Amino acid sequence: MEEAAELAKLGSLGGGEMSRKVAEIHPKSAETIRLGAFVFERGSNRLHTAEGREVDLRSQSLEVLSVLAARPGDILSKDTLMQAVWPDTFVTDDSLVQCIADIRRALNDNRHMIVETLPKRGYRLNADASHEHKPTTLANALQAGGSRRRLVLAALILVAAAISSYYGAELWRTAPVRSRDMPRIAVLPFDDFSAGADKGYFSDAVAEGIITELARSNTYFVIARNSSFRYRDEKTDIRQIGDELGVDYLLEGSQQKIGDRLKVTAQLLDARDGSHVWANTYDQEIGDLFVVQEKIIRTLADRVGRRIERPLPQSDTAQVSALRYFLMGVADLEKDFSAAGNELLRQFSLKAIAADPSSHFGYLGMAWSYRHDAVFWHAQEPDHEEALKRAAEYADKAMLLAPDAAGVHGVRAKIHQEAGELEEALSRYDQAIALNPSDSDILVNSAGVLLNIGRTDEAIDRIKQAMGIDPFHPDWFHWDMGWALWEKNDCGAALTAMRKMSRIPSGANRMLAGIHACLGNKQEARKALAAFLKDSPGDSIGKHRKQWEKTMTPGSLDRWIKDMRFAGLPEQ
Repeated sequence: MEEAAELAKLGSLGGGEMSRKVAEIHPKSAETIRLGAFVFERGSNRLHTAEGREVDLRSQSLEVLSVLAARPGDILSKDTLMQAVWPDTFVTDDSLVQCIADIRRALNDNRHMIVETLPKRGYRLNADASHEHKPTTLANALQAGGSRRRLVLAALILVAAAISSYYGAELWRTAPVRSRDMPRIAVLPFDDFSAGADKGYFSDAVAEGIITELARSNTYFVIARNSSFRYRDEKTDIRQIGDELGVDYLLEGSQQKIGDRLKVTAQLLDARDGSHVWANTYDQEIGDLFVVQEKIIRTLADRVGRRIERPLPQSDTAQVSALRYFLMGVADLEKDFSAAGNELLRQFSLKAIAADPSSHFGYLGMAWSYRHDAVFWHAQEPDHEEALKRAAEYADKAMLLAPDAAGVHGVRAKIHQEAGELEEALSRYDQAIALNPSDSDILVNSAGVLLNIGRTDEAIDRIKQAMGIDPFHPDWFHWDMGWALWEKNDCGAALTAMRKMSRIPSGANRMLAGIHACLGNKQEARKALAAFLKDSPGDSIGKHRKQWEKTMTPGSLDRWIKDMRFAGLPEQ
């Protein structure tokens, strides 16, 4: 009876209640956190192995770990951590990044599973709370008092712990485990030491080709170019970039065109500590640009632990020239998404075709230019359907020349979508995403088809997915999110999304007008529409109805026409 009374004081054999009472008996053990194969004692700021061997860690790193351990499972921002550890001292982010790297090294946390980076949000400690890392033994109980009652009590505690441990283990086996099987890689923009008109464009060609090929292998999680290229010309610590992008490896390099030769240097860095994993230099004829890319990719794959087996692509100088013109046109349109910017894309695409008619780059650019003109400006071809027909012809030509290029399938999908061929568009987007899962642009564009068929929530999720793999995504992602939220009839959130753009380009003003009309903001709606009509003076209600009667669901089209009338769009 005495033993039963003692057990009643401790509580039932349920694991949670038993652990709570034991913690009350041994209050210091409640400060113990298990971190994989290690144990951290918050009260003494002591990190040691399960066997008790102390792990050496700098005092500031121990303080950072203590702050994280106080709120395991919570996301703590960089500002929160820096204010807690350095409240009265001015330090840069580098101090925190170094401490996080120290902690990960001490815990053998190579995959960042214990100390997790949440890009643009902060850090999270994924820990197992351990209320006692030195289990109670019969010998402990005997030494503590020697009475029969304490002996039985200690035995009961062991039984309870064993039951709790068993069921805890079973729960662990059945619980979903977050997987980080694929190495996470970001390819930074290559420095360009070339001179003259070629400067800048070949560098992006090399880096973009590597991004595409690595993503195509499906053995890597590759950060989209929009985010990794954000660090162009910035003097940023490798570890900071790794933390902000949430990656394990960074590939950086440079290139220099000297006469007819191209010299490319690349190096693979461990983003956790900035150390060099591999480096090499390639010095070959300019026409071998794509061969150089493939060699870098293969070596990188081997160093990270995967091997890509694919025949080396053929390359020549004309193809490189075509790529250069295409990239120049794309760059101009990104700077100015307007009728004038679209015309520059068309002109550079024609130059690309003239430079190499057997390369797909120029036809790809022409397909996009006619698609943009059909939807927004009607400057190259006033008839919407004729403009889409021209766009499709160029896209099909590009596909014949480069059937494995994700961007070609992406533009063809967009043209199918505008023509109301939604099943074909979805199928083509699936192909494009399979060819390059890292292309965030294609992911966002594919969300448009989902909106056209009424799968609004799926479309919003896909845009969020694209933002996830592209933390520093371009402004037009917010534009598409604004459209998706307008479709959901959540126009307040849609306006918030649009206002996240650094500036509203010409083509986006029509969407902004529709959102303001949805909210009843007549003056703002008319102002935005007027800005759009400066670049597209022939737009009208009649054109909208004809243009989208095959693509928009009837209810959405009626809403759109109503909002456009409210904003002041002419009937014809």
